Amino acid sequence: MKKTNDNEQKIVIYQMLVRLFGNTNPTRRPNGTLAVNGCGKMNDINPAALRSIRQLGCNYVWYTGLIQQATQTDWSFLGLPRQDRHVVKGIAGSPYAITDYYSVSPDLAEDPLNRMAEFDALVERTHKAGLNLIIDFVPNHVARQYHSTMKPEGTRDLGQDDNTGVAFSPDNNFYYIPDQPFAPWFDLGSGDDQYTECPAKVTGNDCFTPSPDKNDWYETVKLNYGVNYLCGGEKHFSPIPSTWKKMLDILLYWAGKGVDGFRCDMAHMVPVEFWAWALPQVKKAAQQGIIFIAEIYEPSVYRAYIEAGFDYLYDKVGLYDTLKSVIRWERSASDITYCWQAHGDIQDHMLNFLENHDEQRIASDFFAGAPEKGFPGLATGLLMNRSPYMIYFGQELGERGMDEEGYSGRDGRTTIFDYWSLPKVIQWHGEGDSWSLAGLGKEEKKVRDYYRSLLTLAAEHPVFTAGKFWDLEYAQFNNPGFDTQRLYAFLRYGGKERALVVANFSESNGKVWVDIPREAWDELKIRTKTLTFTNLLKGKSYRIPFDPTEPVPVDIDADSVTVLTF
Repeated sequence: MKKTNDNEQKIVIYQMLVRLFGNTNPTRRPNGTLAVNGCGKMNDINPAALRSIRQLGCNYVWYTGLIQQATQTDWSFLGLPRQDRHVVKGIAGSPYAITDYYSVSPDLAEDPLNRMAEFDALVERTHKAGLNLIIDFVPNHVARQYHSTMKPEGTRDLGQDDNTGVAFSPDNNFYYIPDQPFAPWFDLGSGDDQYTECPAKVTGNDCFTPSPDKNDWYETVKLNYGVNYLCGGEKHFSPIPSTWKKMLDILLYWAGKGVDGFRCDMAHMVPVEFWAWALPQVKKAAQQGIIFIAEIYEPSVYRAYIEAGFDYLYDKVGLYDTLKSVIRWERSASDITYCWQAHGDIQDHMLNFLENHDEQRIASDFFAGAPEKGFPGLATGLLMNRSPYMIYFGQELGERGMDEEGYSGRDGRTTIFDYWSLPKVIQWHGEGDSWSLAGLGKEEKKVRDYYRSLLTLAAEHPVFTAGKFWDLEYAQFNNPGFDTQRLYAFLRYGGKERALVVANFSESNGKVWVDIPREAWDELKIRTKTLTFTNLLKGKSYRIPFDPTEPVPVDIDADSVTVLTF
């Protein structure tokens, strides 16, 4: 399946952590091994699972954690280097500490020796199901013990040709701290069980010291793109640095395997000049349409990364943070207006979401405490613009993320470091390979049905895939029938399609009155004496005399959204 035209279909991404998605082992022992707790496989993502995801309203799947990463599980019998446990976070390890960019994790294969063939089959199944697939690209750092056993013939390994006697060289792939051993502020073992590294490599989160602590990304090392941070960030980009060429080859390798997009981890920690050089080459070489998504938390550089070739950027510090605060009643719903105004001309490039692997689950005690509390925020992020939207597996079932899995404590997140399983996803999986939803409880079905209705509406209805946006919040501040603290209203319109959306972030049901200002009515070009409003989520209609000086009556449910076409 090729990338859809943005004017025909909104991009809706289903993110899944492959390690957990298909795991039906209910043991869930904290710090449990693969043998004890089990692990999901690529083969678990069968046609029934993919069909269910497609029916939910998604058209992309982001397979998180596919590329081979550091783990405490011993795969040395396959000829893979054993990773030292002292520099691996959790028993399973972080998906963002890559040990081989040219391989998928043996954890995820029924037959680890043929894991790449299982990956190829997954690509084929995904496309056959009418879905595009995204994988991670982790450009800023790799595992401390990176070594590729699957690299193509003639490819030189990262760091293989480095001069380790200097702190920086544009020809090096890593940064070093010469003559000093790696000496973090935690135990590295002793004797045969001791981890040693000399000279120390610079840690992935720009920690230019041999002594990172537990809060640093101590399991990773920083890649060198030709920026000398020890001399004020001097740039050495001519001739093209070795790391640029090696990372481009990795992108081209996976693009050649049929992936439809890359989610680029911590993209803003890599110089924008690299992206401007590499992305056009990958897009030109790819036989299928391909998209690039940047995980980025620096609004001041958003436009530079879009100009470099990124299609979409995380809208974390903008819309996500705002909606989370509104859901938690920490901010007024009217703050959403100020949030979207900050992006202006680049709004269509922002990726919206309420959950991902880094963030707390909506239903957790750390966020909202119940999945329904997220419904108005979900609807707002989905329906207010043409931007792509992403959900995290289990979100549509009300997953709470309140387990204490091991390395990942009870923090409201689903672990990315441990072997684990999710009870609600197991219920969805059902018996055998069915993924039939029959095992879901009443509450899980209710949450999923709500998600399906909104996701399908956003992805397929023309007024939301291609229509324009008109914020109505500014017209409500003097309206006694509308609470701008807890309600947010806007219009979507285009051609003959018009929709009024009211999101209710309160616990109250009832009727509200929405003022639509004269300039908005003029823009909508209404030429009728009576308006018929149809509630798209409930299928009910009602008629009112058209009077542009009178507010529109809207029935709302608690923690919900009303979508009216007229």
